[in-house]
Amino acid sequence: MDRRRFLKTAGVGAGTIGLAAPTIARAQALKWKMTTAFPPGQPFYSTGPGSLSDFTDRVRAMSGGALDIQVFNGGELVPAFEGFDAVRQGIVEMNGWVSYFGAGKVPAAQFFGAVPFGMSTQGQNAWFYVGDGIDLWNETYEPLGLVAMPVGATGVQMTGWFNKEINSIEDMQGLRMRIPGLAAKAYARVGVEVKLLPGGEIFPALERGVIDAAEWVGPAQDKILGLNTAAKFYYTTGWHEPTTVTELAINKAAFDGLGAELQEIVRNAAAACNVISHSWAEANNAAALKEFEASGTELRVLPDDVIAALKTEMGPVYDELASSDAQFKKVMDNYFAFKEEHDIWASASEQVWHSQLRDA
Repeated sequence: MDRRRFLKTAGVGAGTIGLAAPTIARAQALKWKMTTAFPPGQPFYSTGPGSLSDFTDRVRAMSGGALDIQVFNGGELVPAFEGFDAVRQGIVEMNGWVSYFGAGKVPAAQFFGAVPFGMSTQGQNAWFYVGDGIDLWNETYEPLGLVAMPVGATGVQMTGWFNKEINSIEDMQGLRMRIPGLAAKAYARVGVEVKLLPGGEIFPALERGVIDAAEWVGPAQDKILGLNTAAKFYYTTGWHEPTTVTELAINKAAFDGLGAELQEIVRNAAAACNVISHSWAEANNAAALKEFEASGTELRVLPDDVIAALKTEMGPVYDELASSDAQFKKVMDNYFAFKEEHDIWASASEQVWHSQLRDA
């Protein structure tokens, strides 16, 4: 009888737990706008589990409609790469993209997006949620009047699509490649002509020969863009992006005005989508990869001498940026110190497991 009274009081019935509804009054409902850098209809980014629209749906549901966020995909309200500035200016309240798209504005922010030869999704999330990652992110963005947090993770990416074979570092000379972020600087140092294009422009550029190679994400996302019909050779490994984080940037004044309860709803919805988006990629990449191979795509591994050359060139890239930007150096030092510690565990666990799986 005591147990039944407890369950009734706790709101448990028919195998479900009744959660208390948000205490936010409907009269306080807010209408926000979010821009993104991604094309409409793109799973992972724009639609489906873990996407930015999934994030806004979760916020709407958890807040009981008190915070209603309308999503505008790349080019629908502002050009794909201008949403970040629109948030800074207060034109919209939120923007979703990868922080390396704004490397020219905030070099240090690249560590919150993708780090060449950096940590896996597990390590990156450990740095964010338990280490200093999110605090440093917000410290970096405070002068811009922004608050930021992760809202998606791709896991390890592919090197990309190439219209010719890459057999040695010499084959990279003069190659025109769509590639963003810190990795682009290393590619440029080995002779690649680097191009930065939003997702919606990659396919036509590759198909028409405006570029010779392009990196997007992974098989499941690349399939949606049809990149397998624009180039024959698909290379791994994702040295340049061991994981890539979708950034949720929020106007700080707007965020401060939400109140503690809505702020926590935003944080928890973003954290949920960070995990779910990665799970979606892990669940769908294999099927897409099999489709590619069945239709004639040639899956290749980037040669060792190319990887070695790129790793060598990353050192001067980091040193140069750190010498001219104190915040870049502060974030870099913290990131790699955390990585050094995390590598001890990764080398004793996940890396050994993958090696044994491969050799079994």
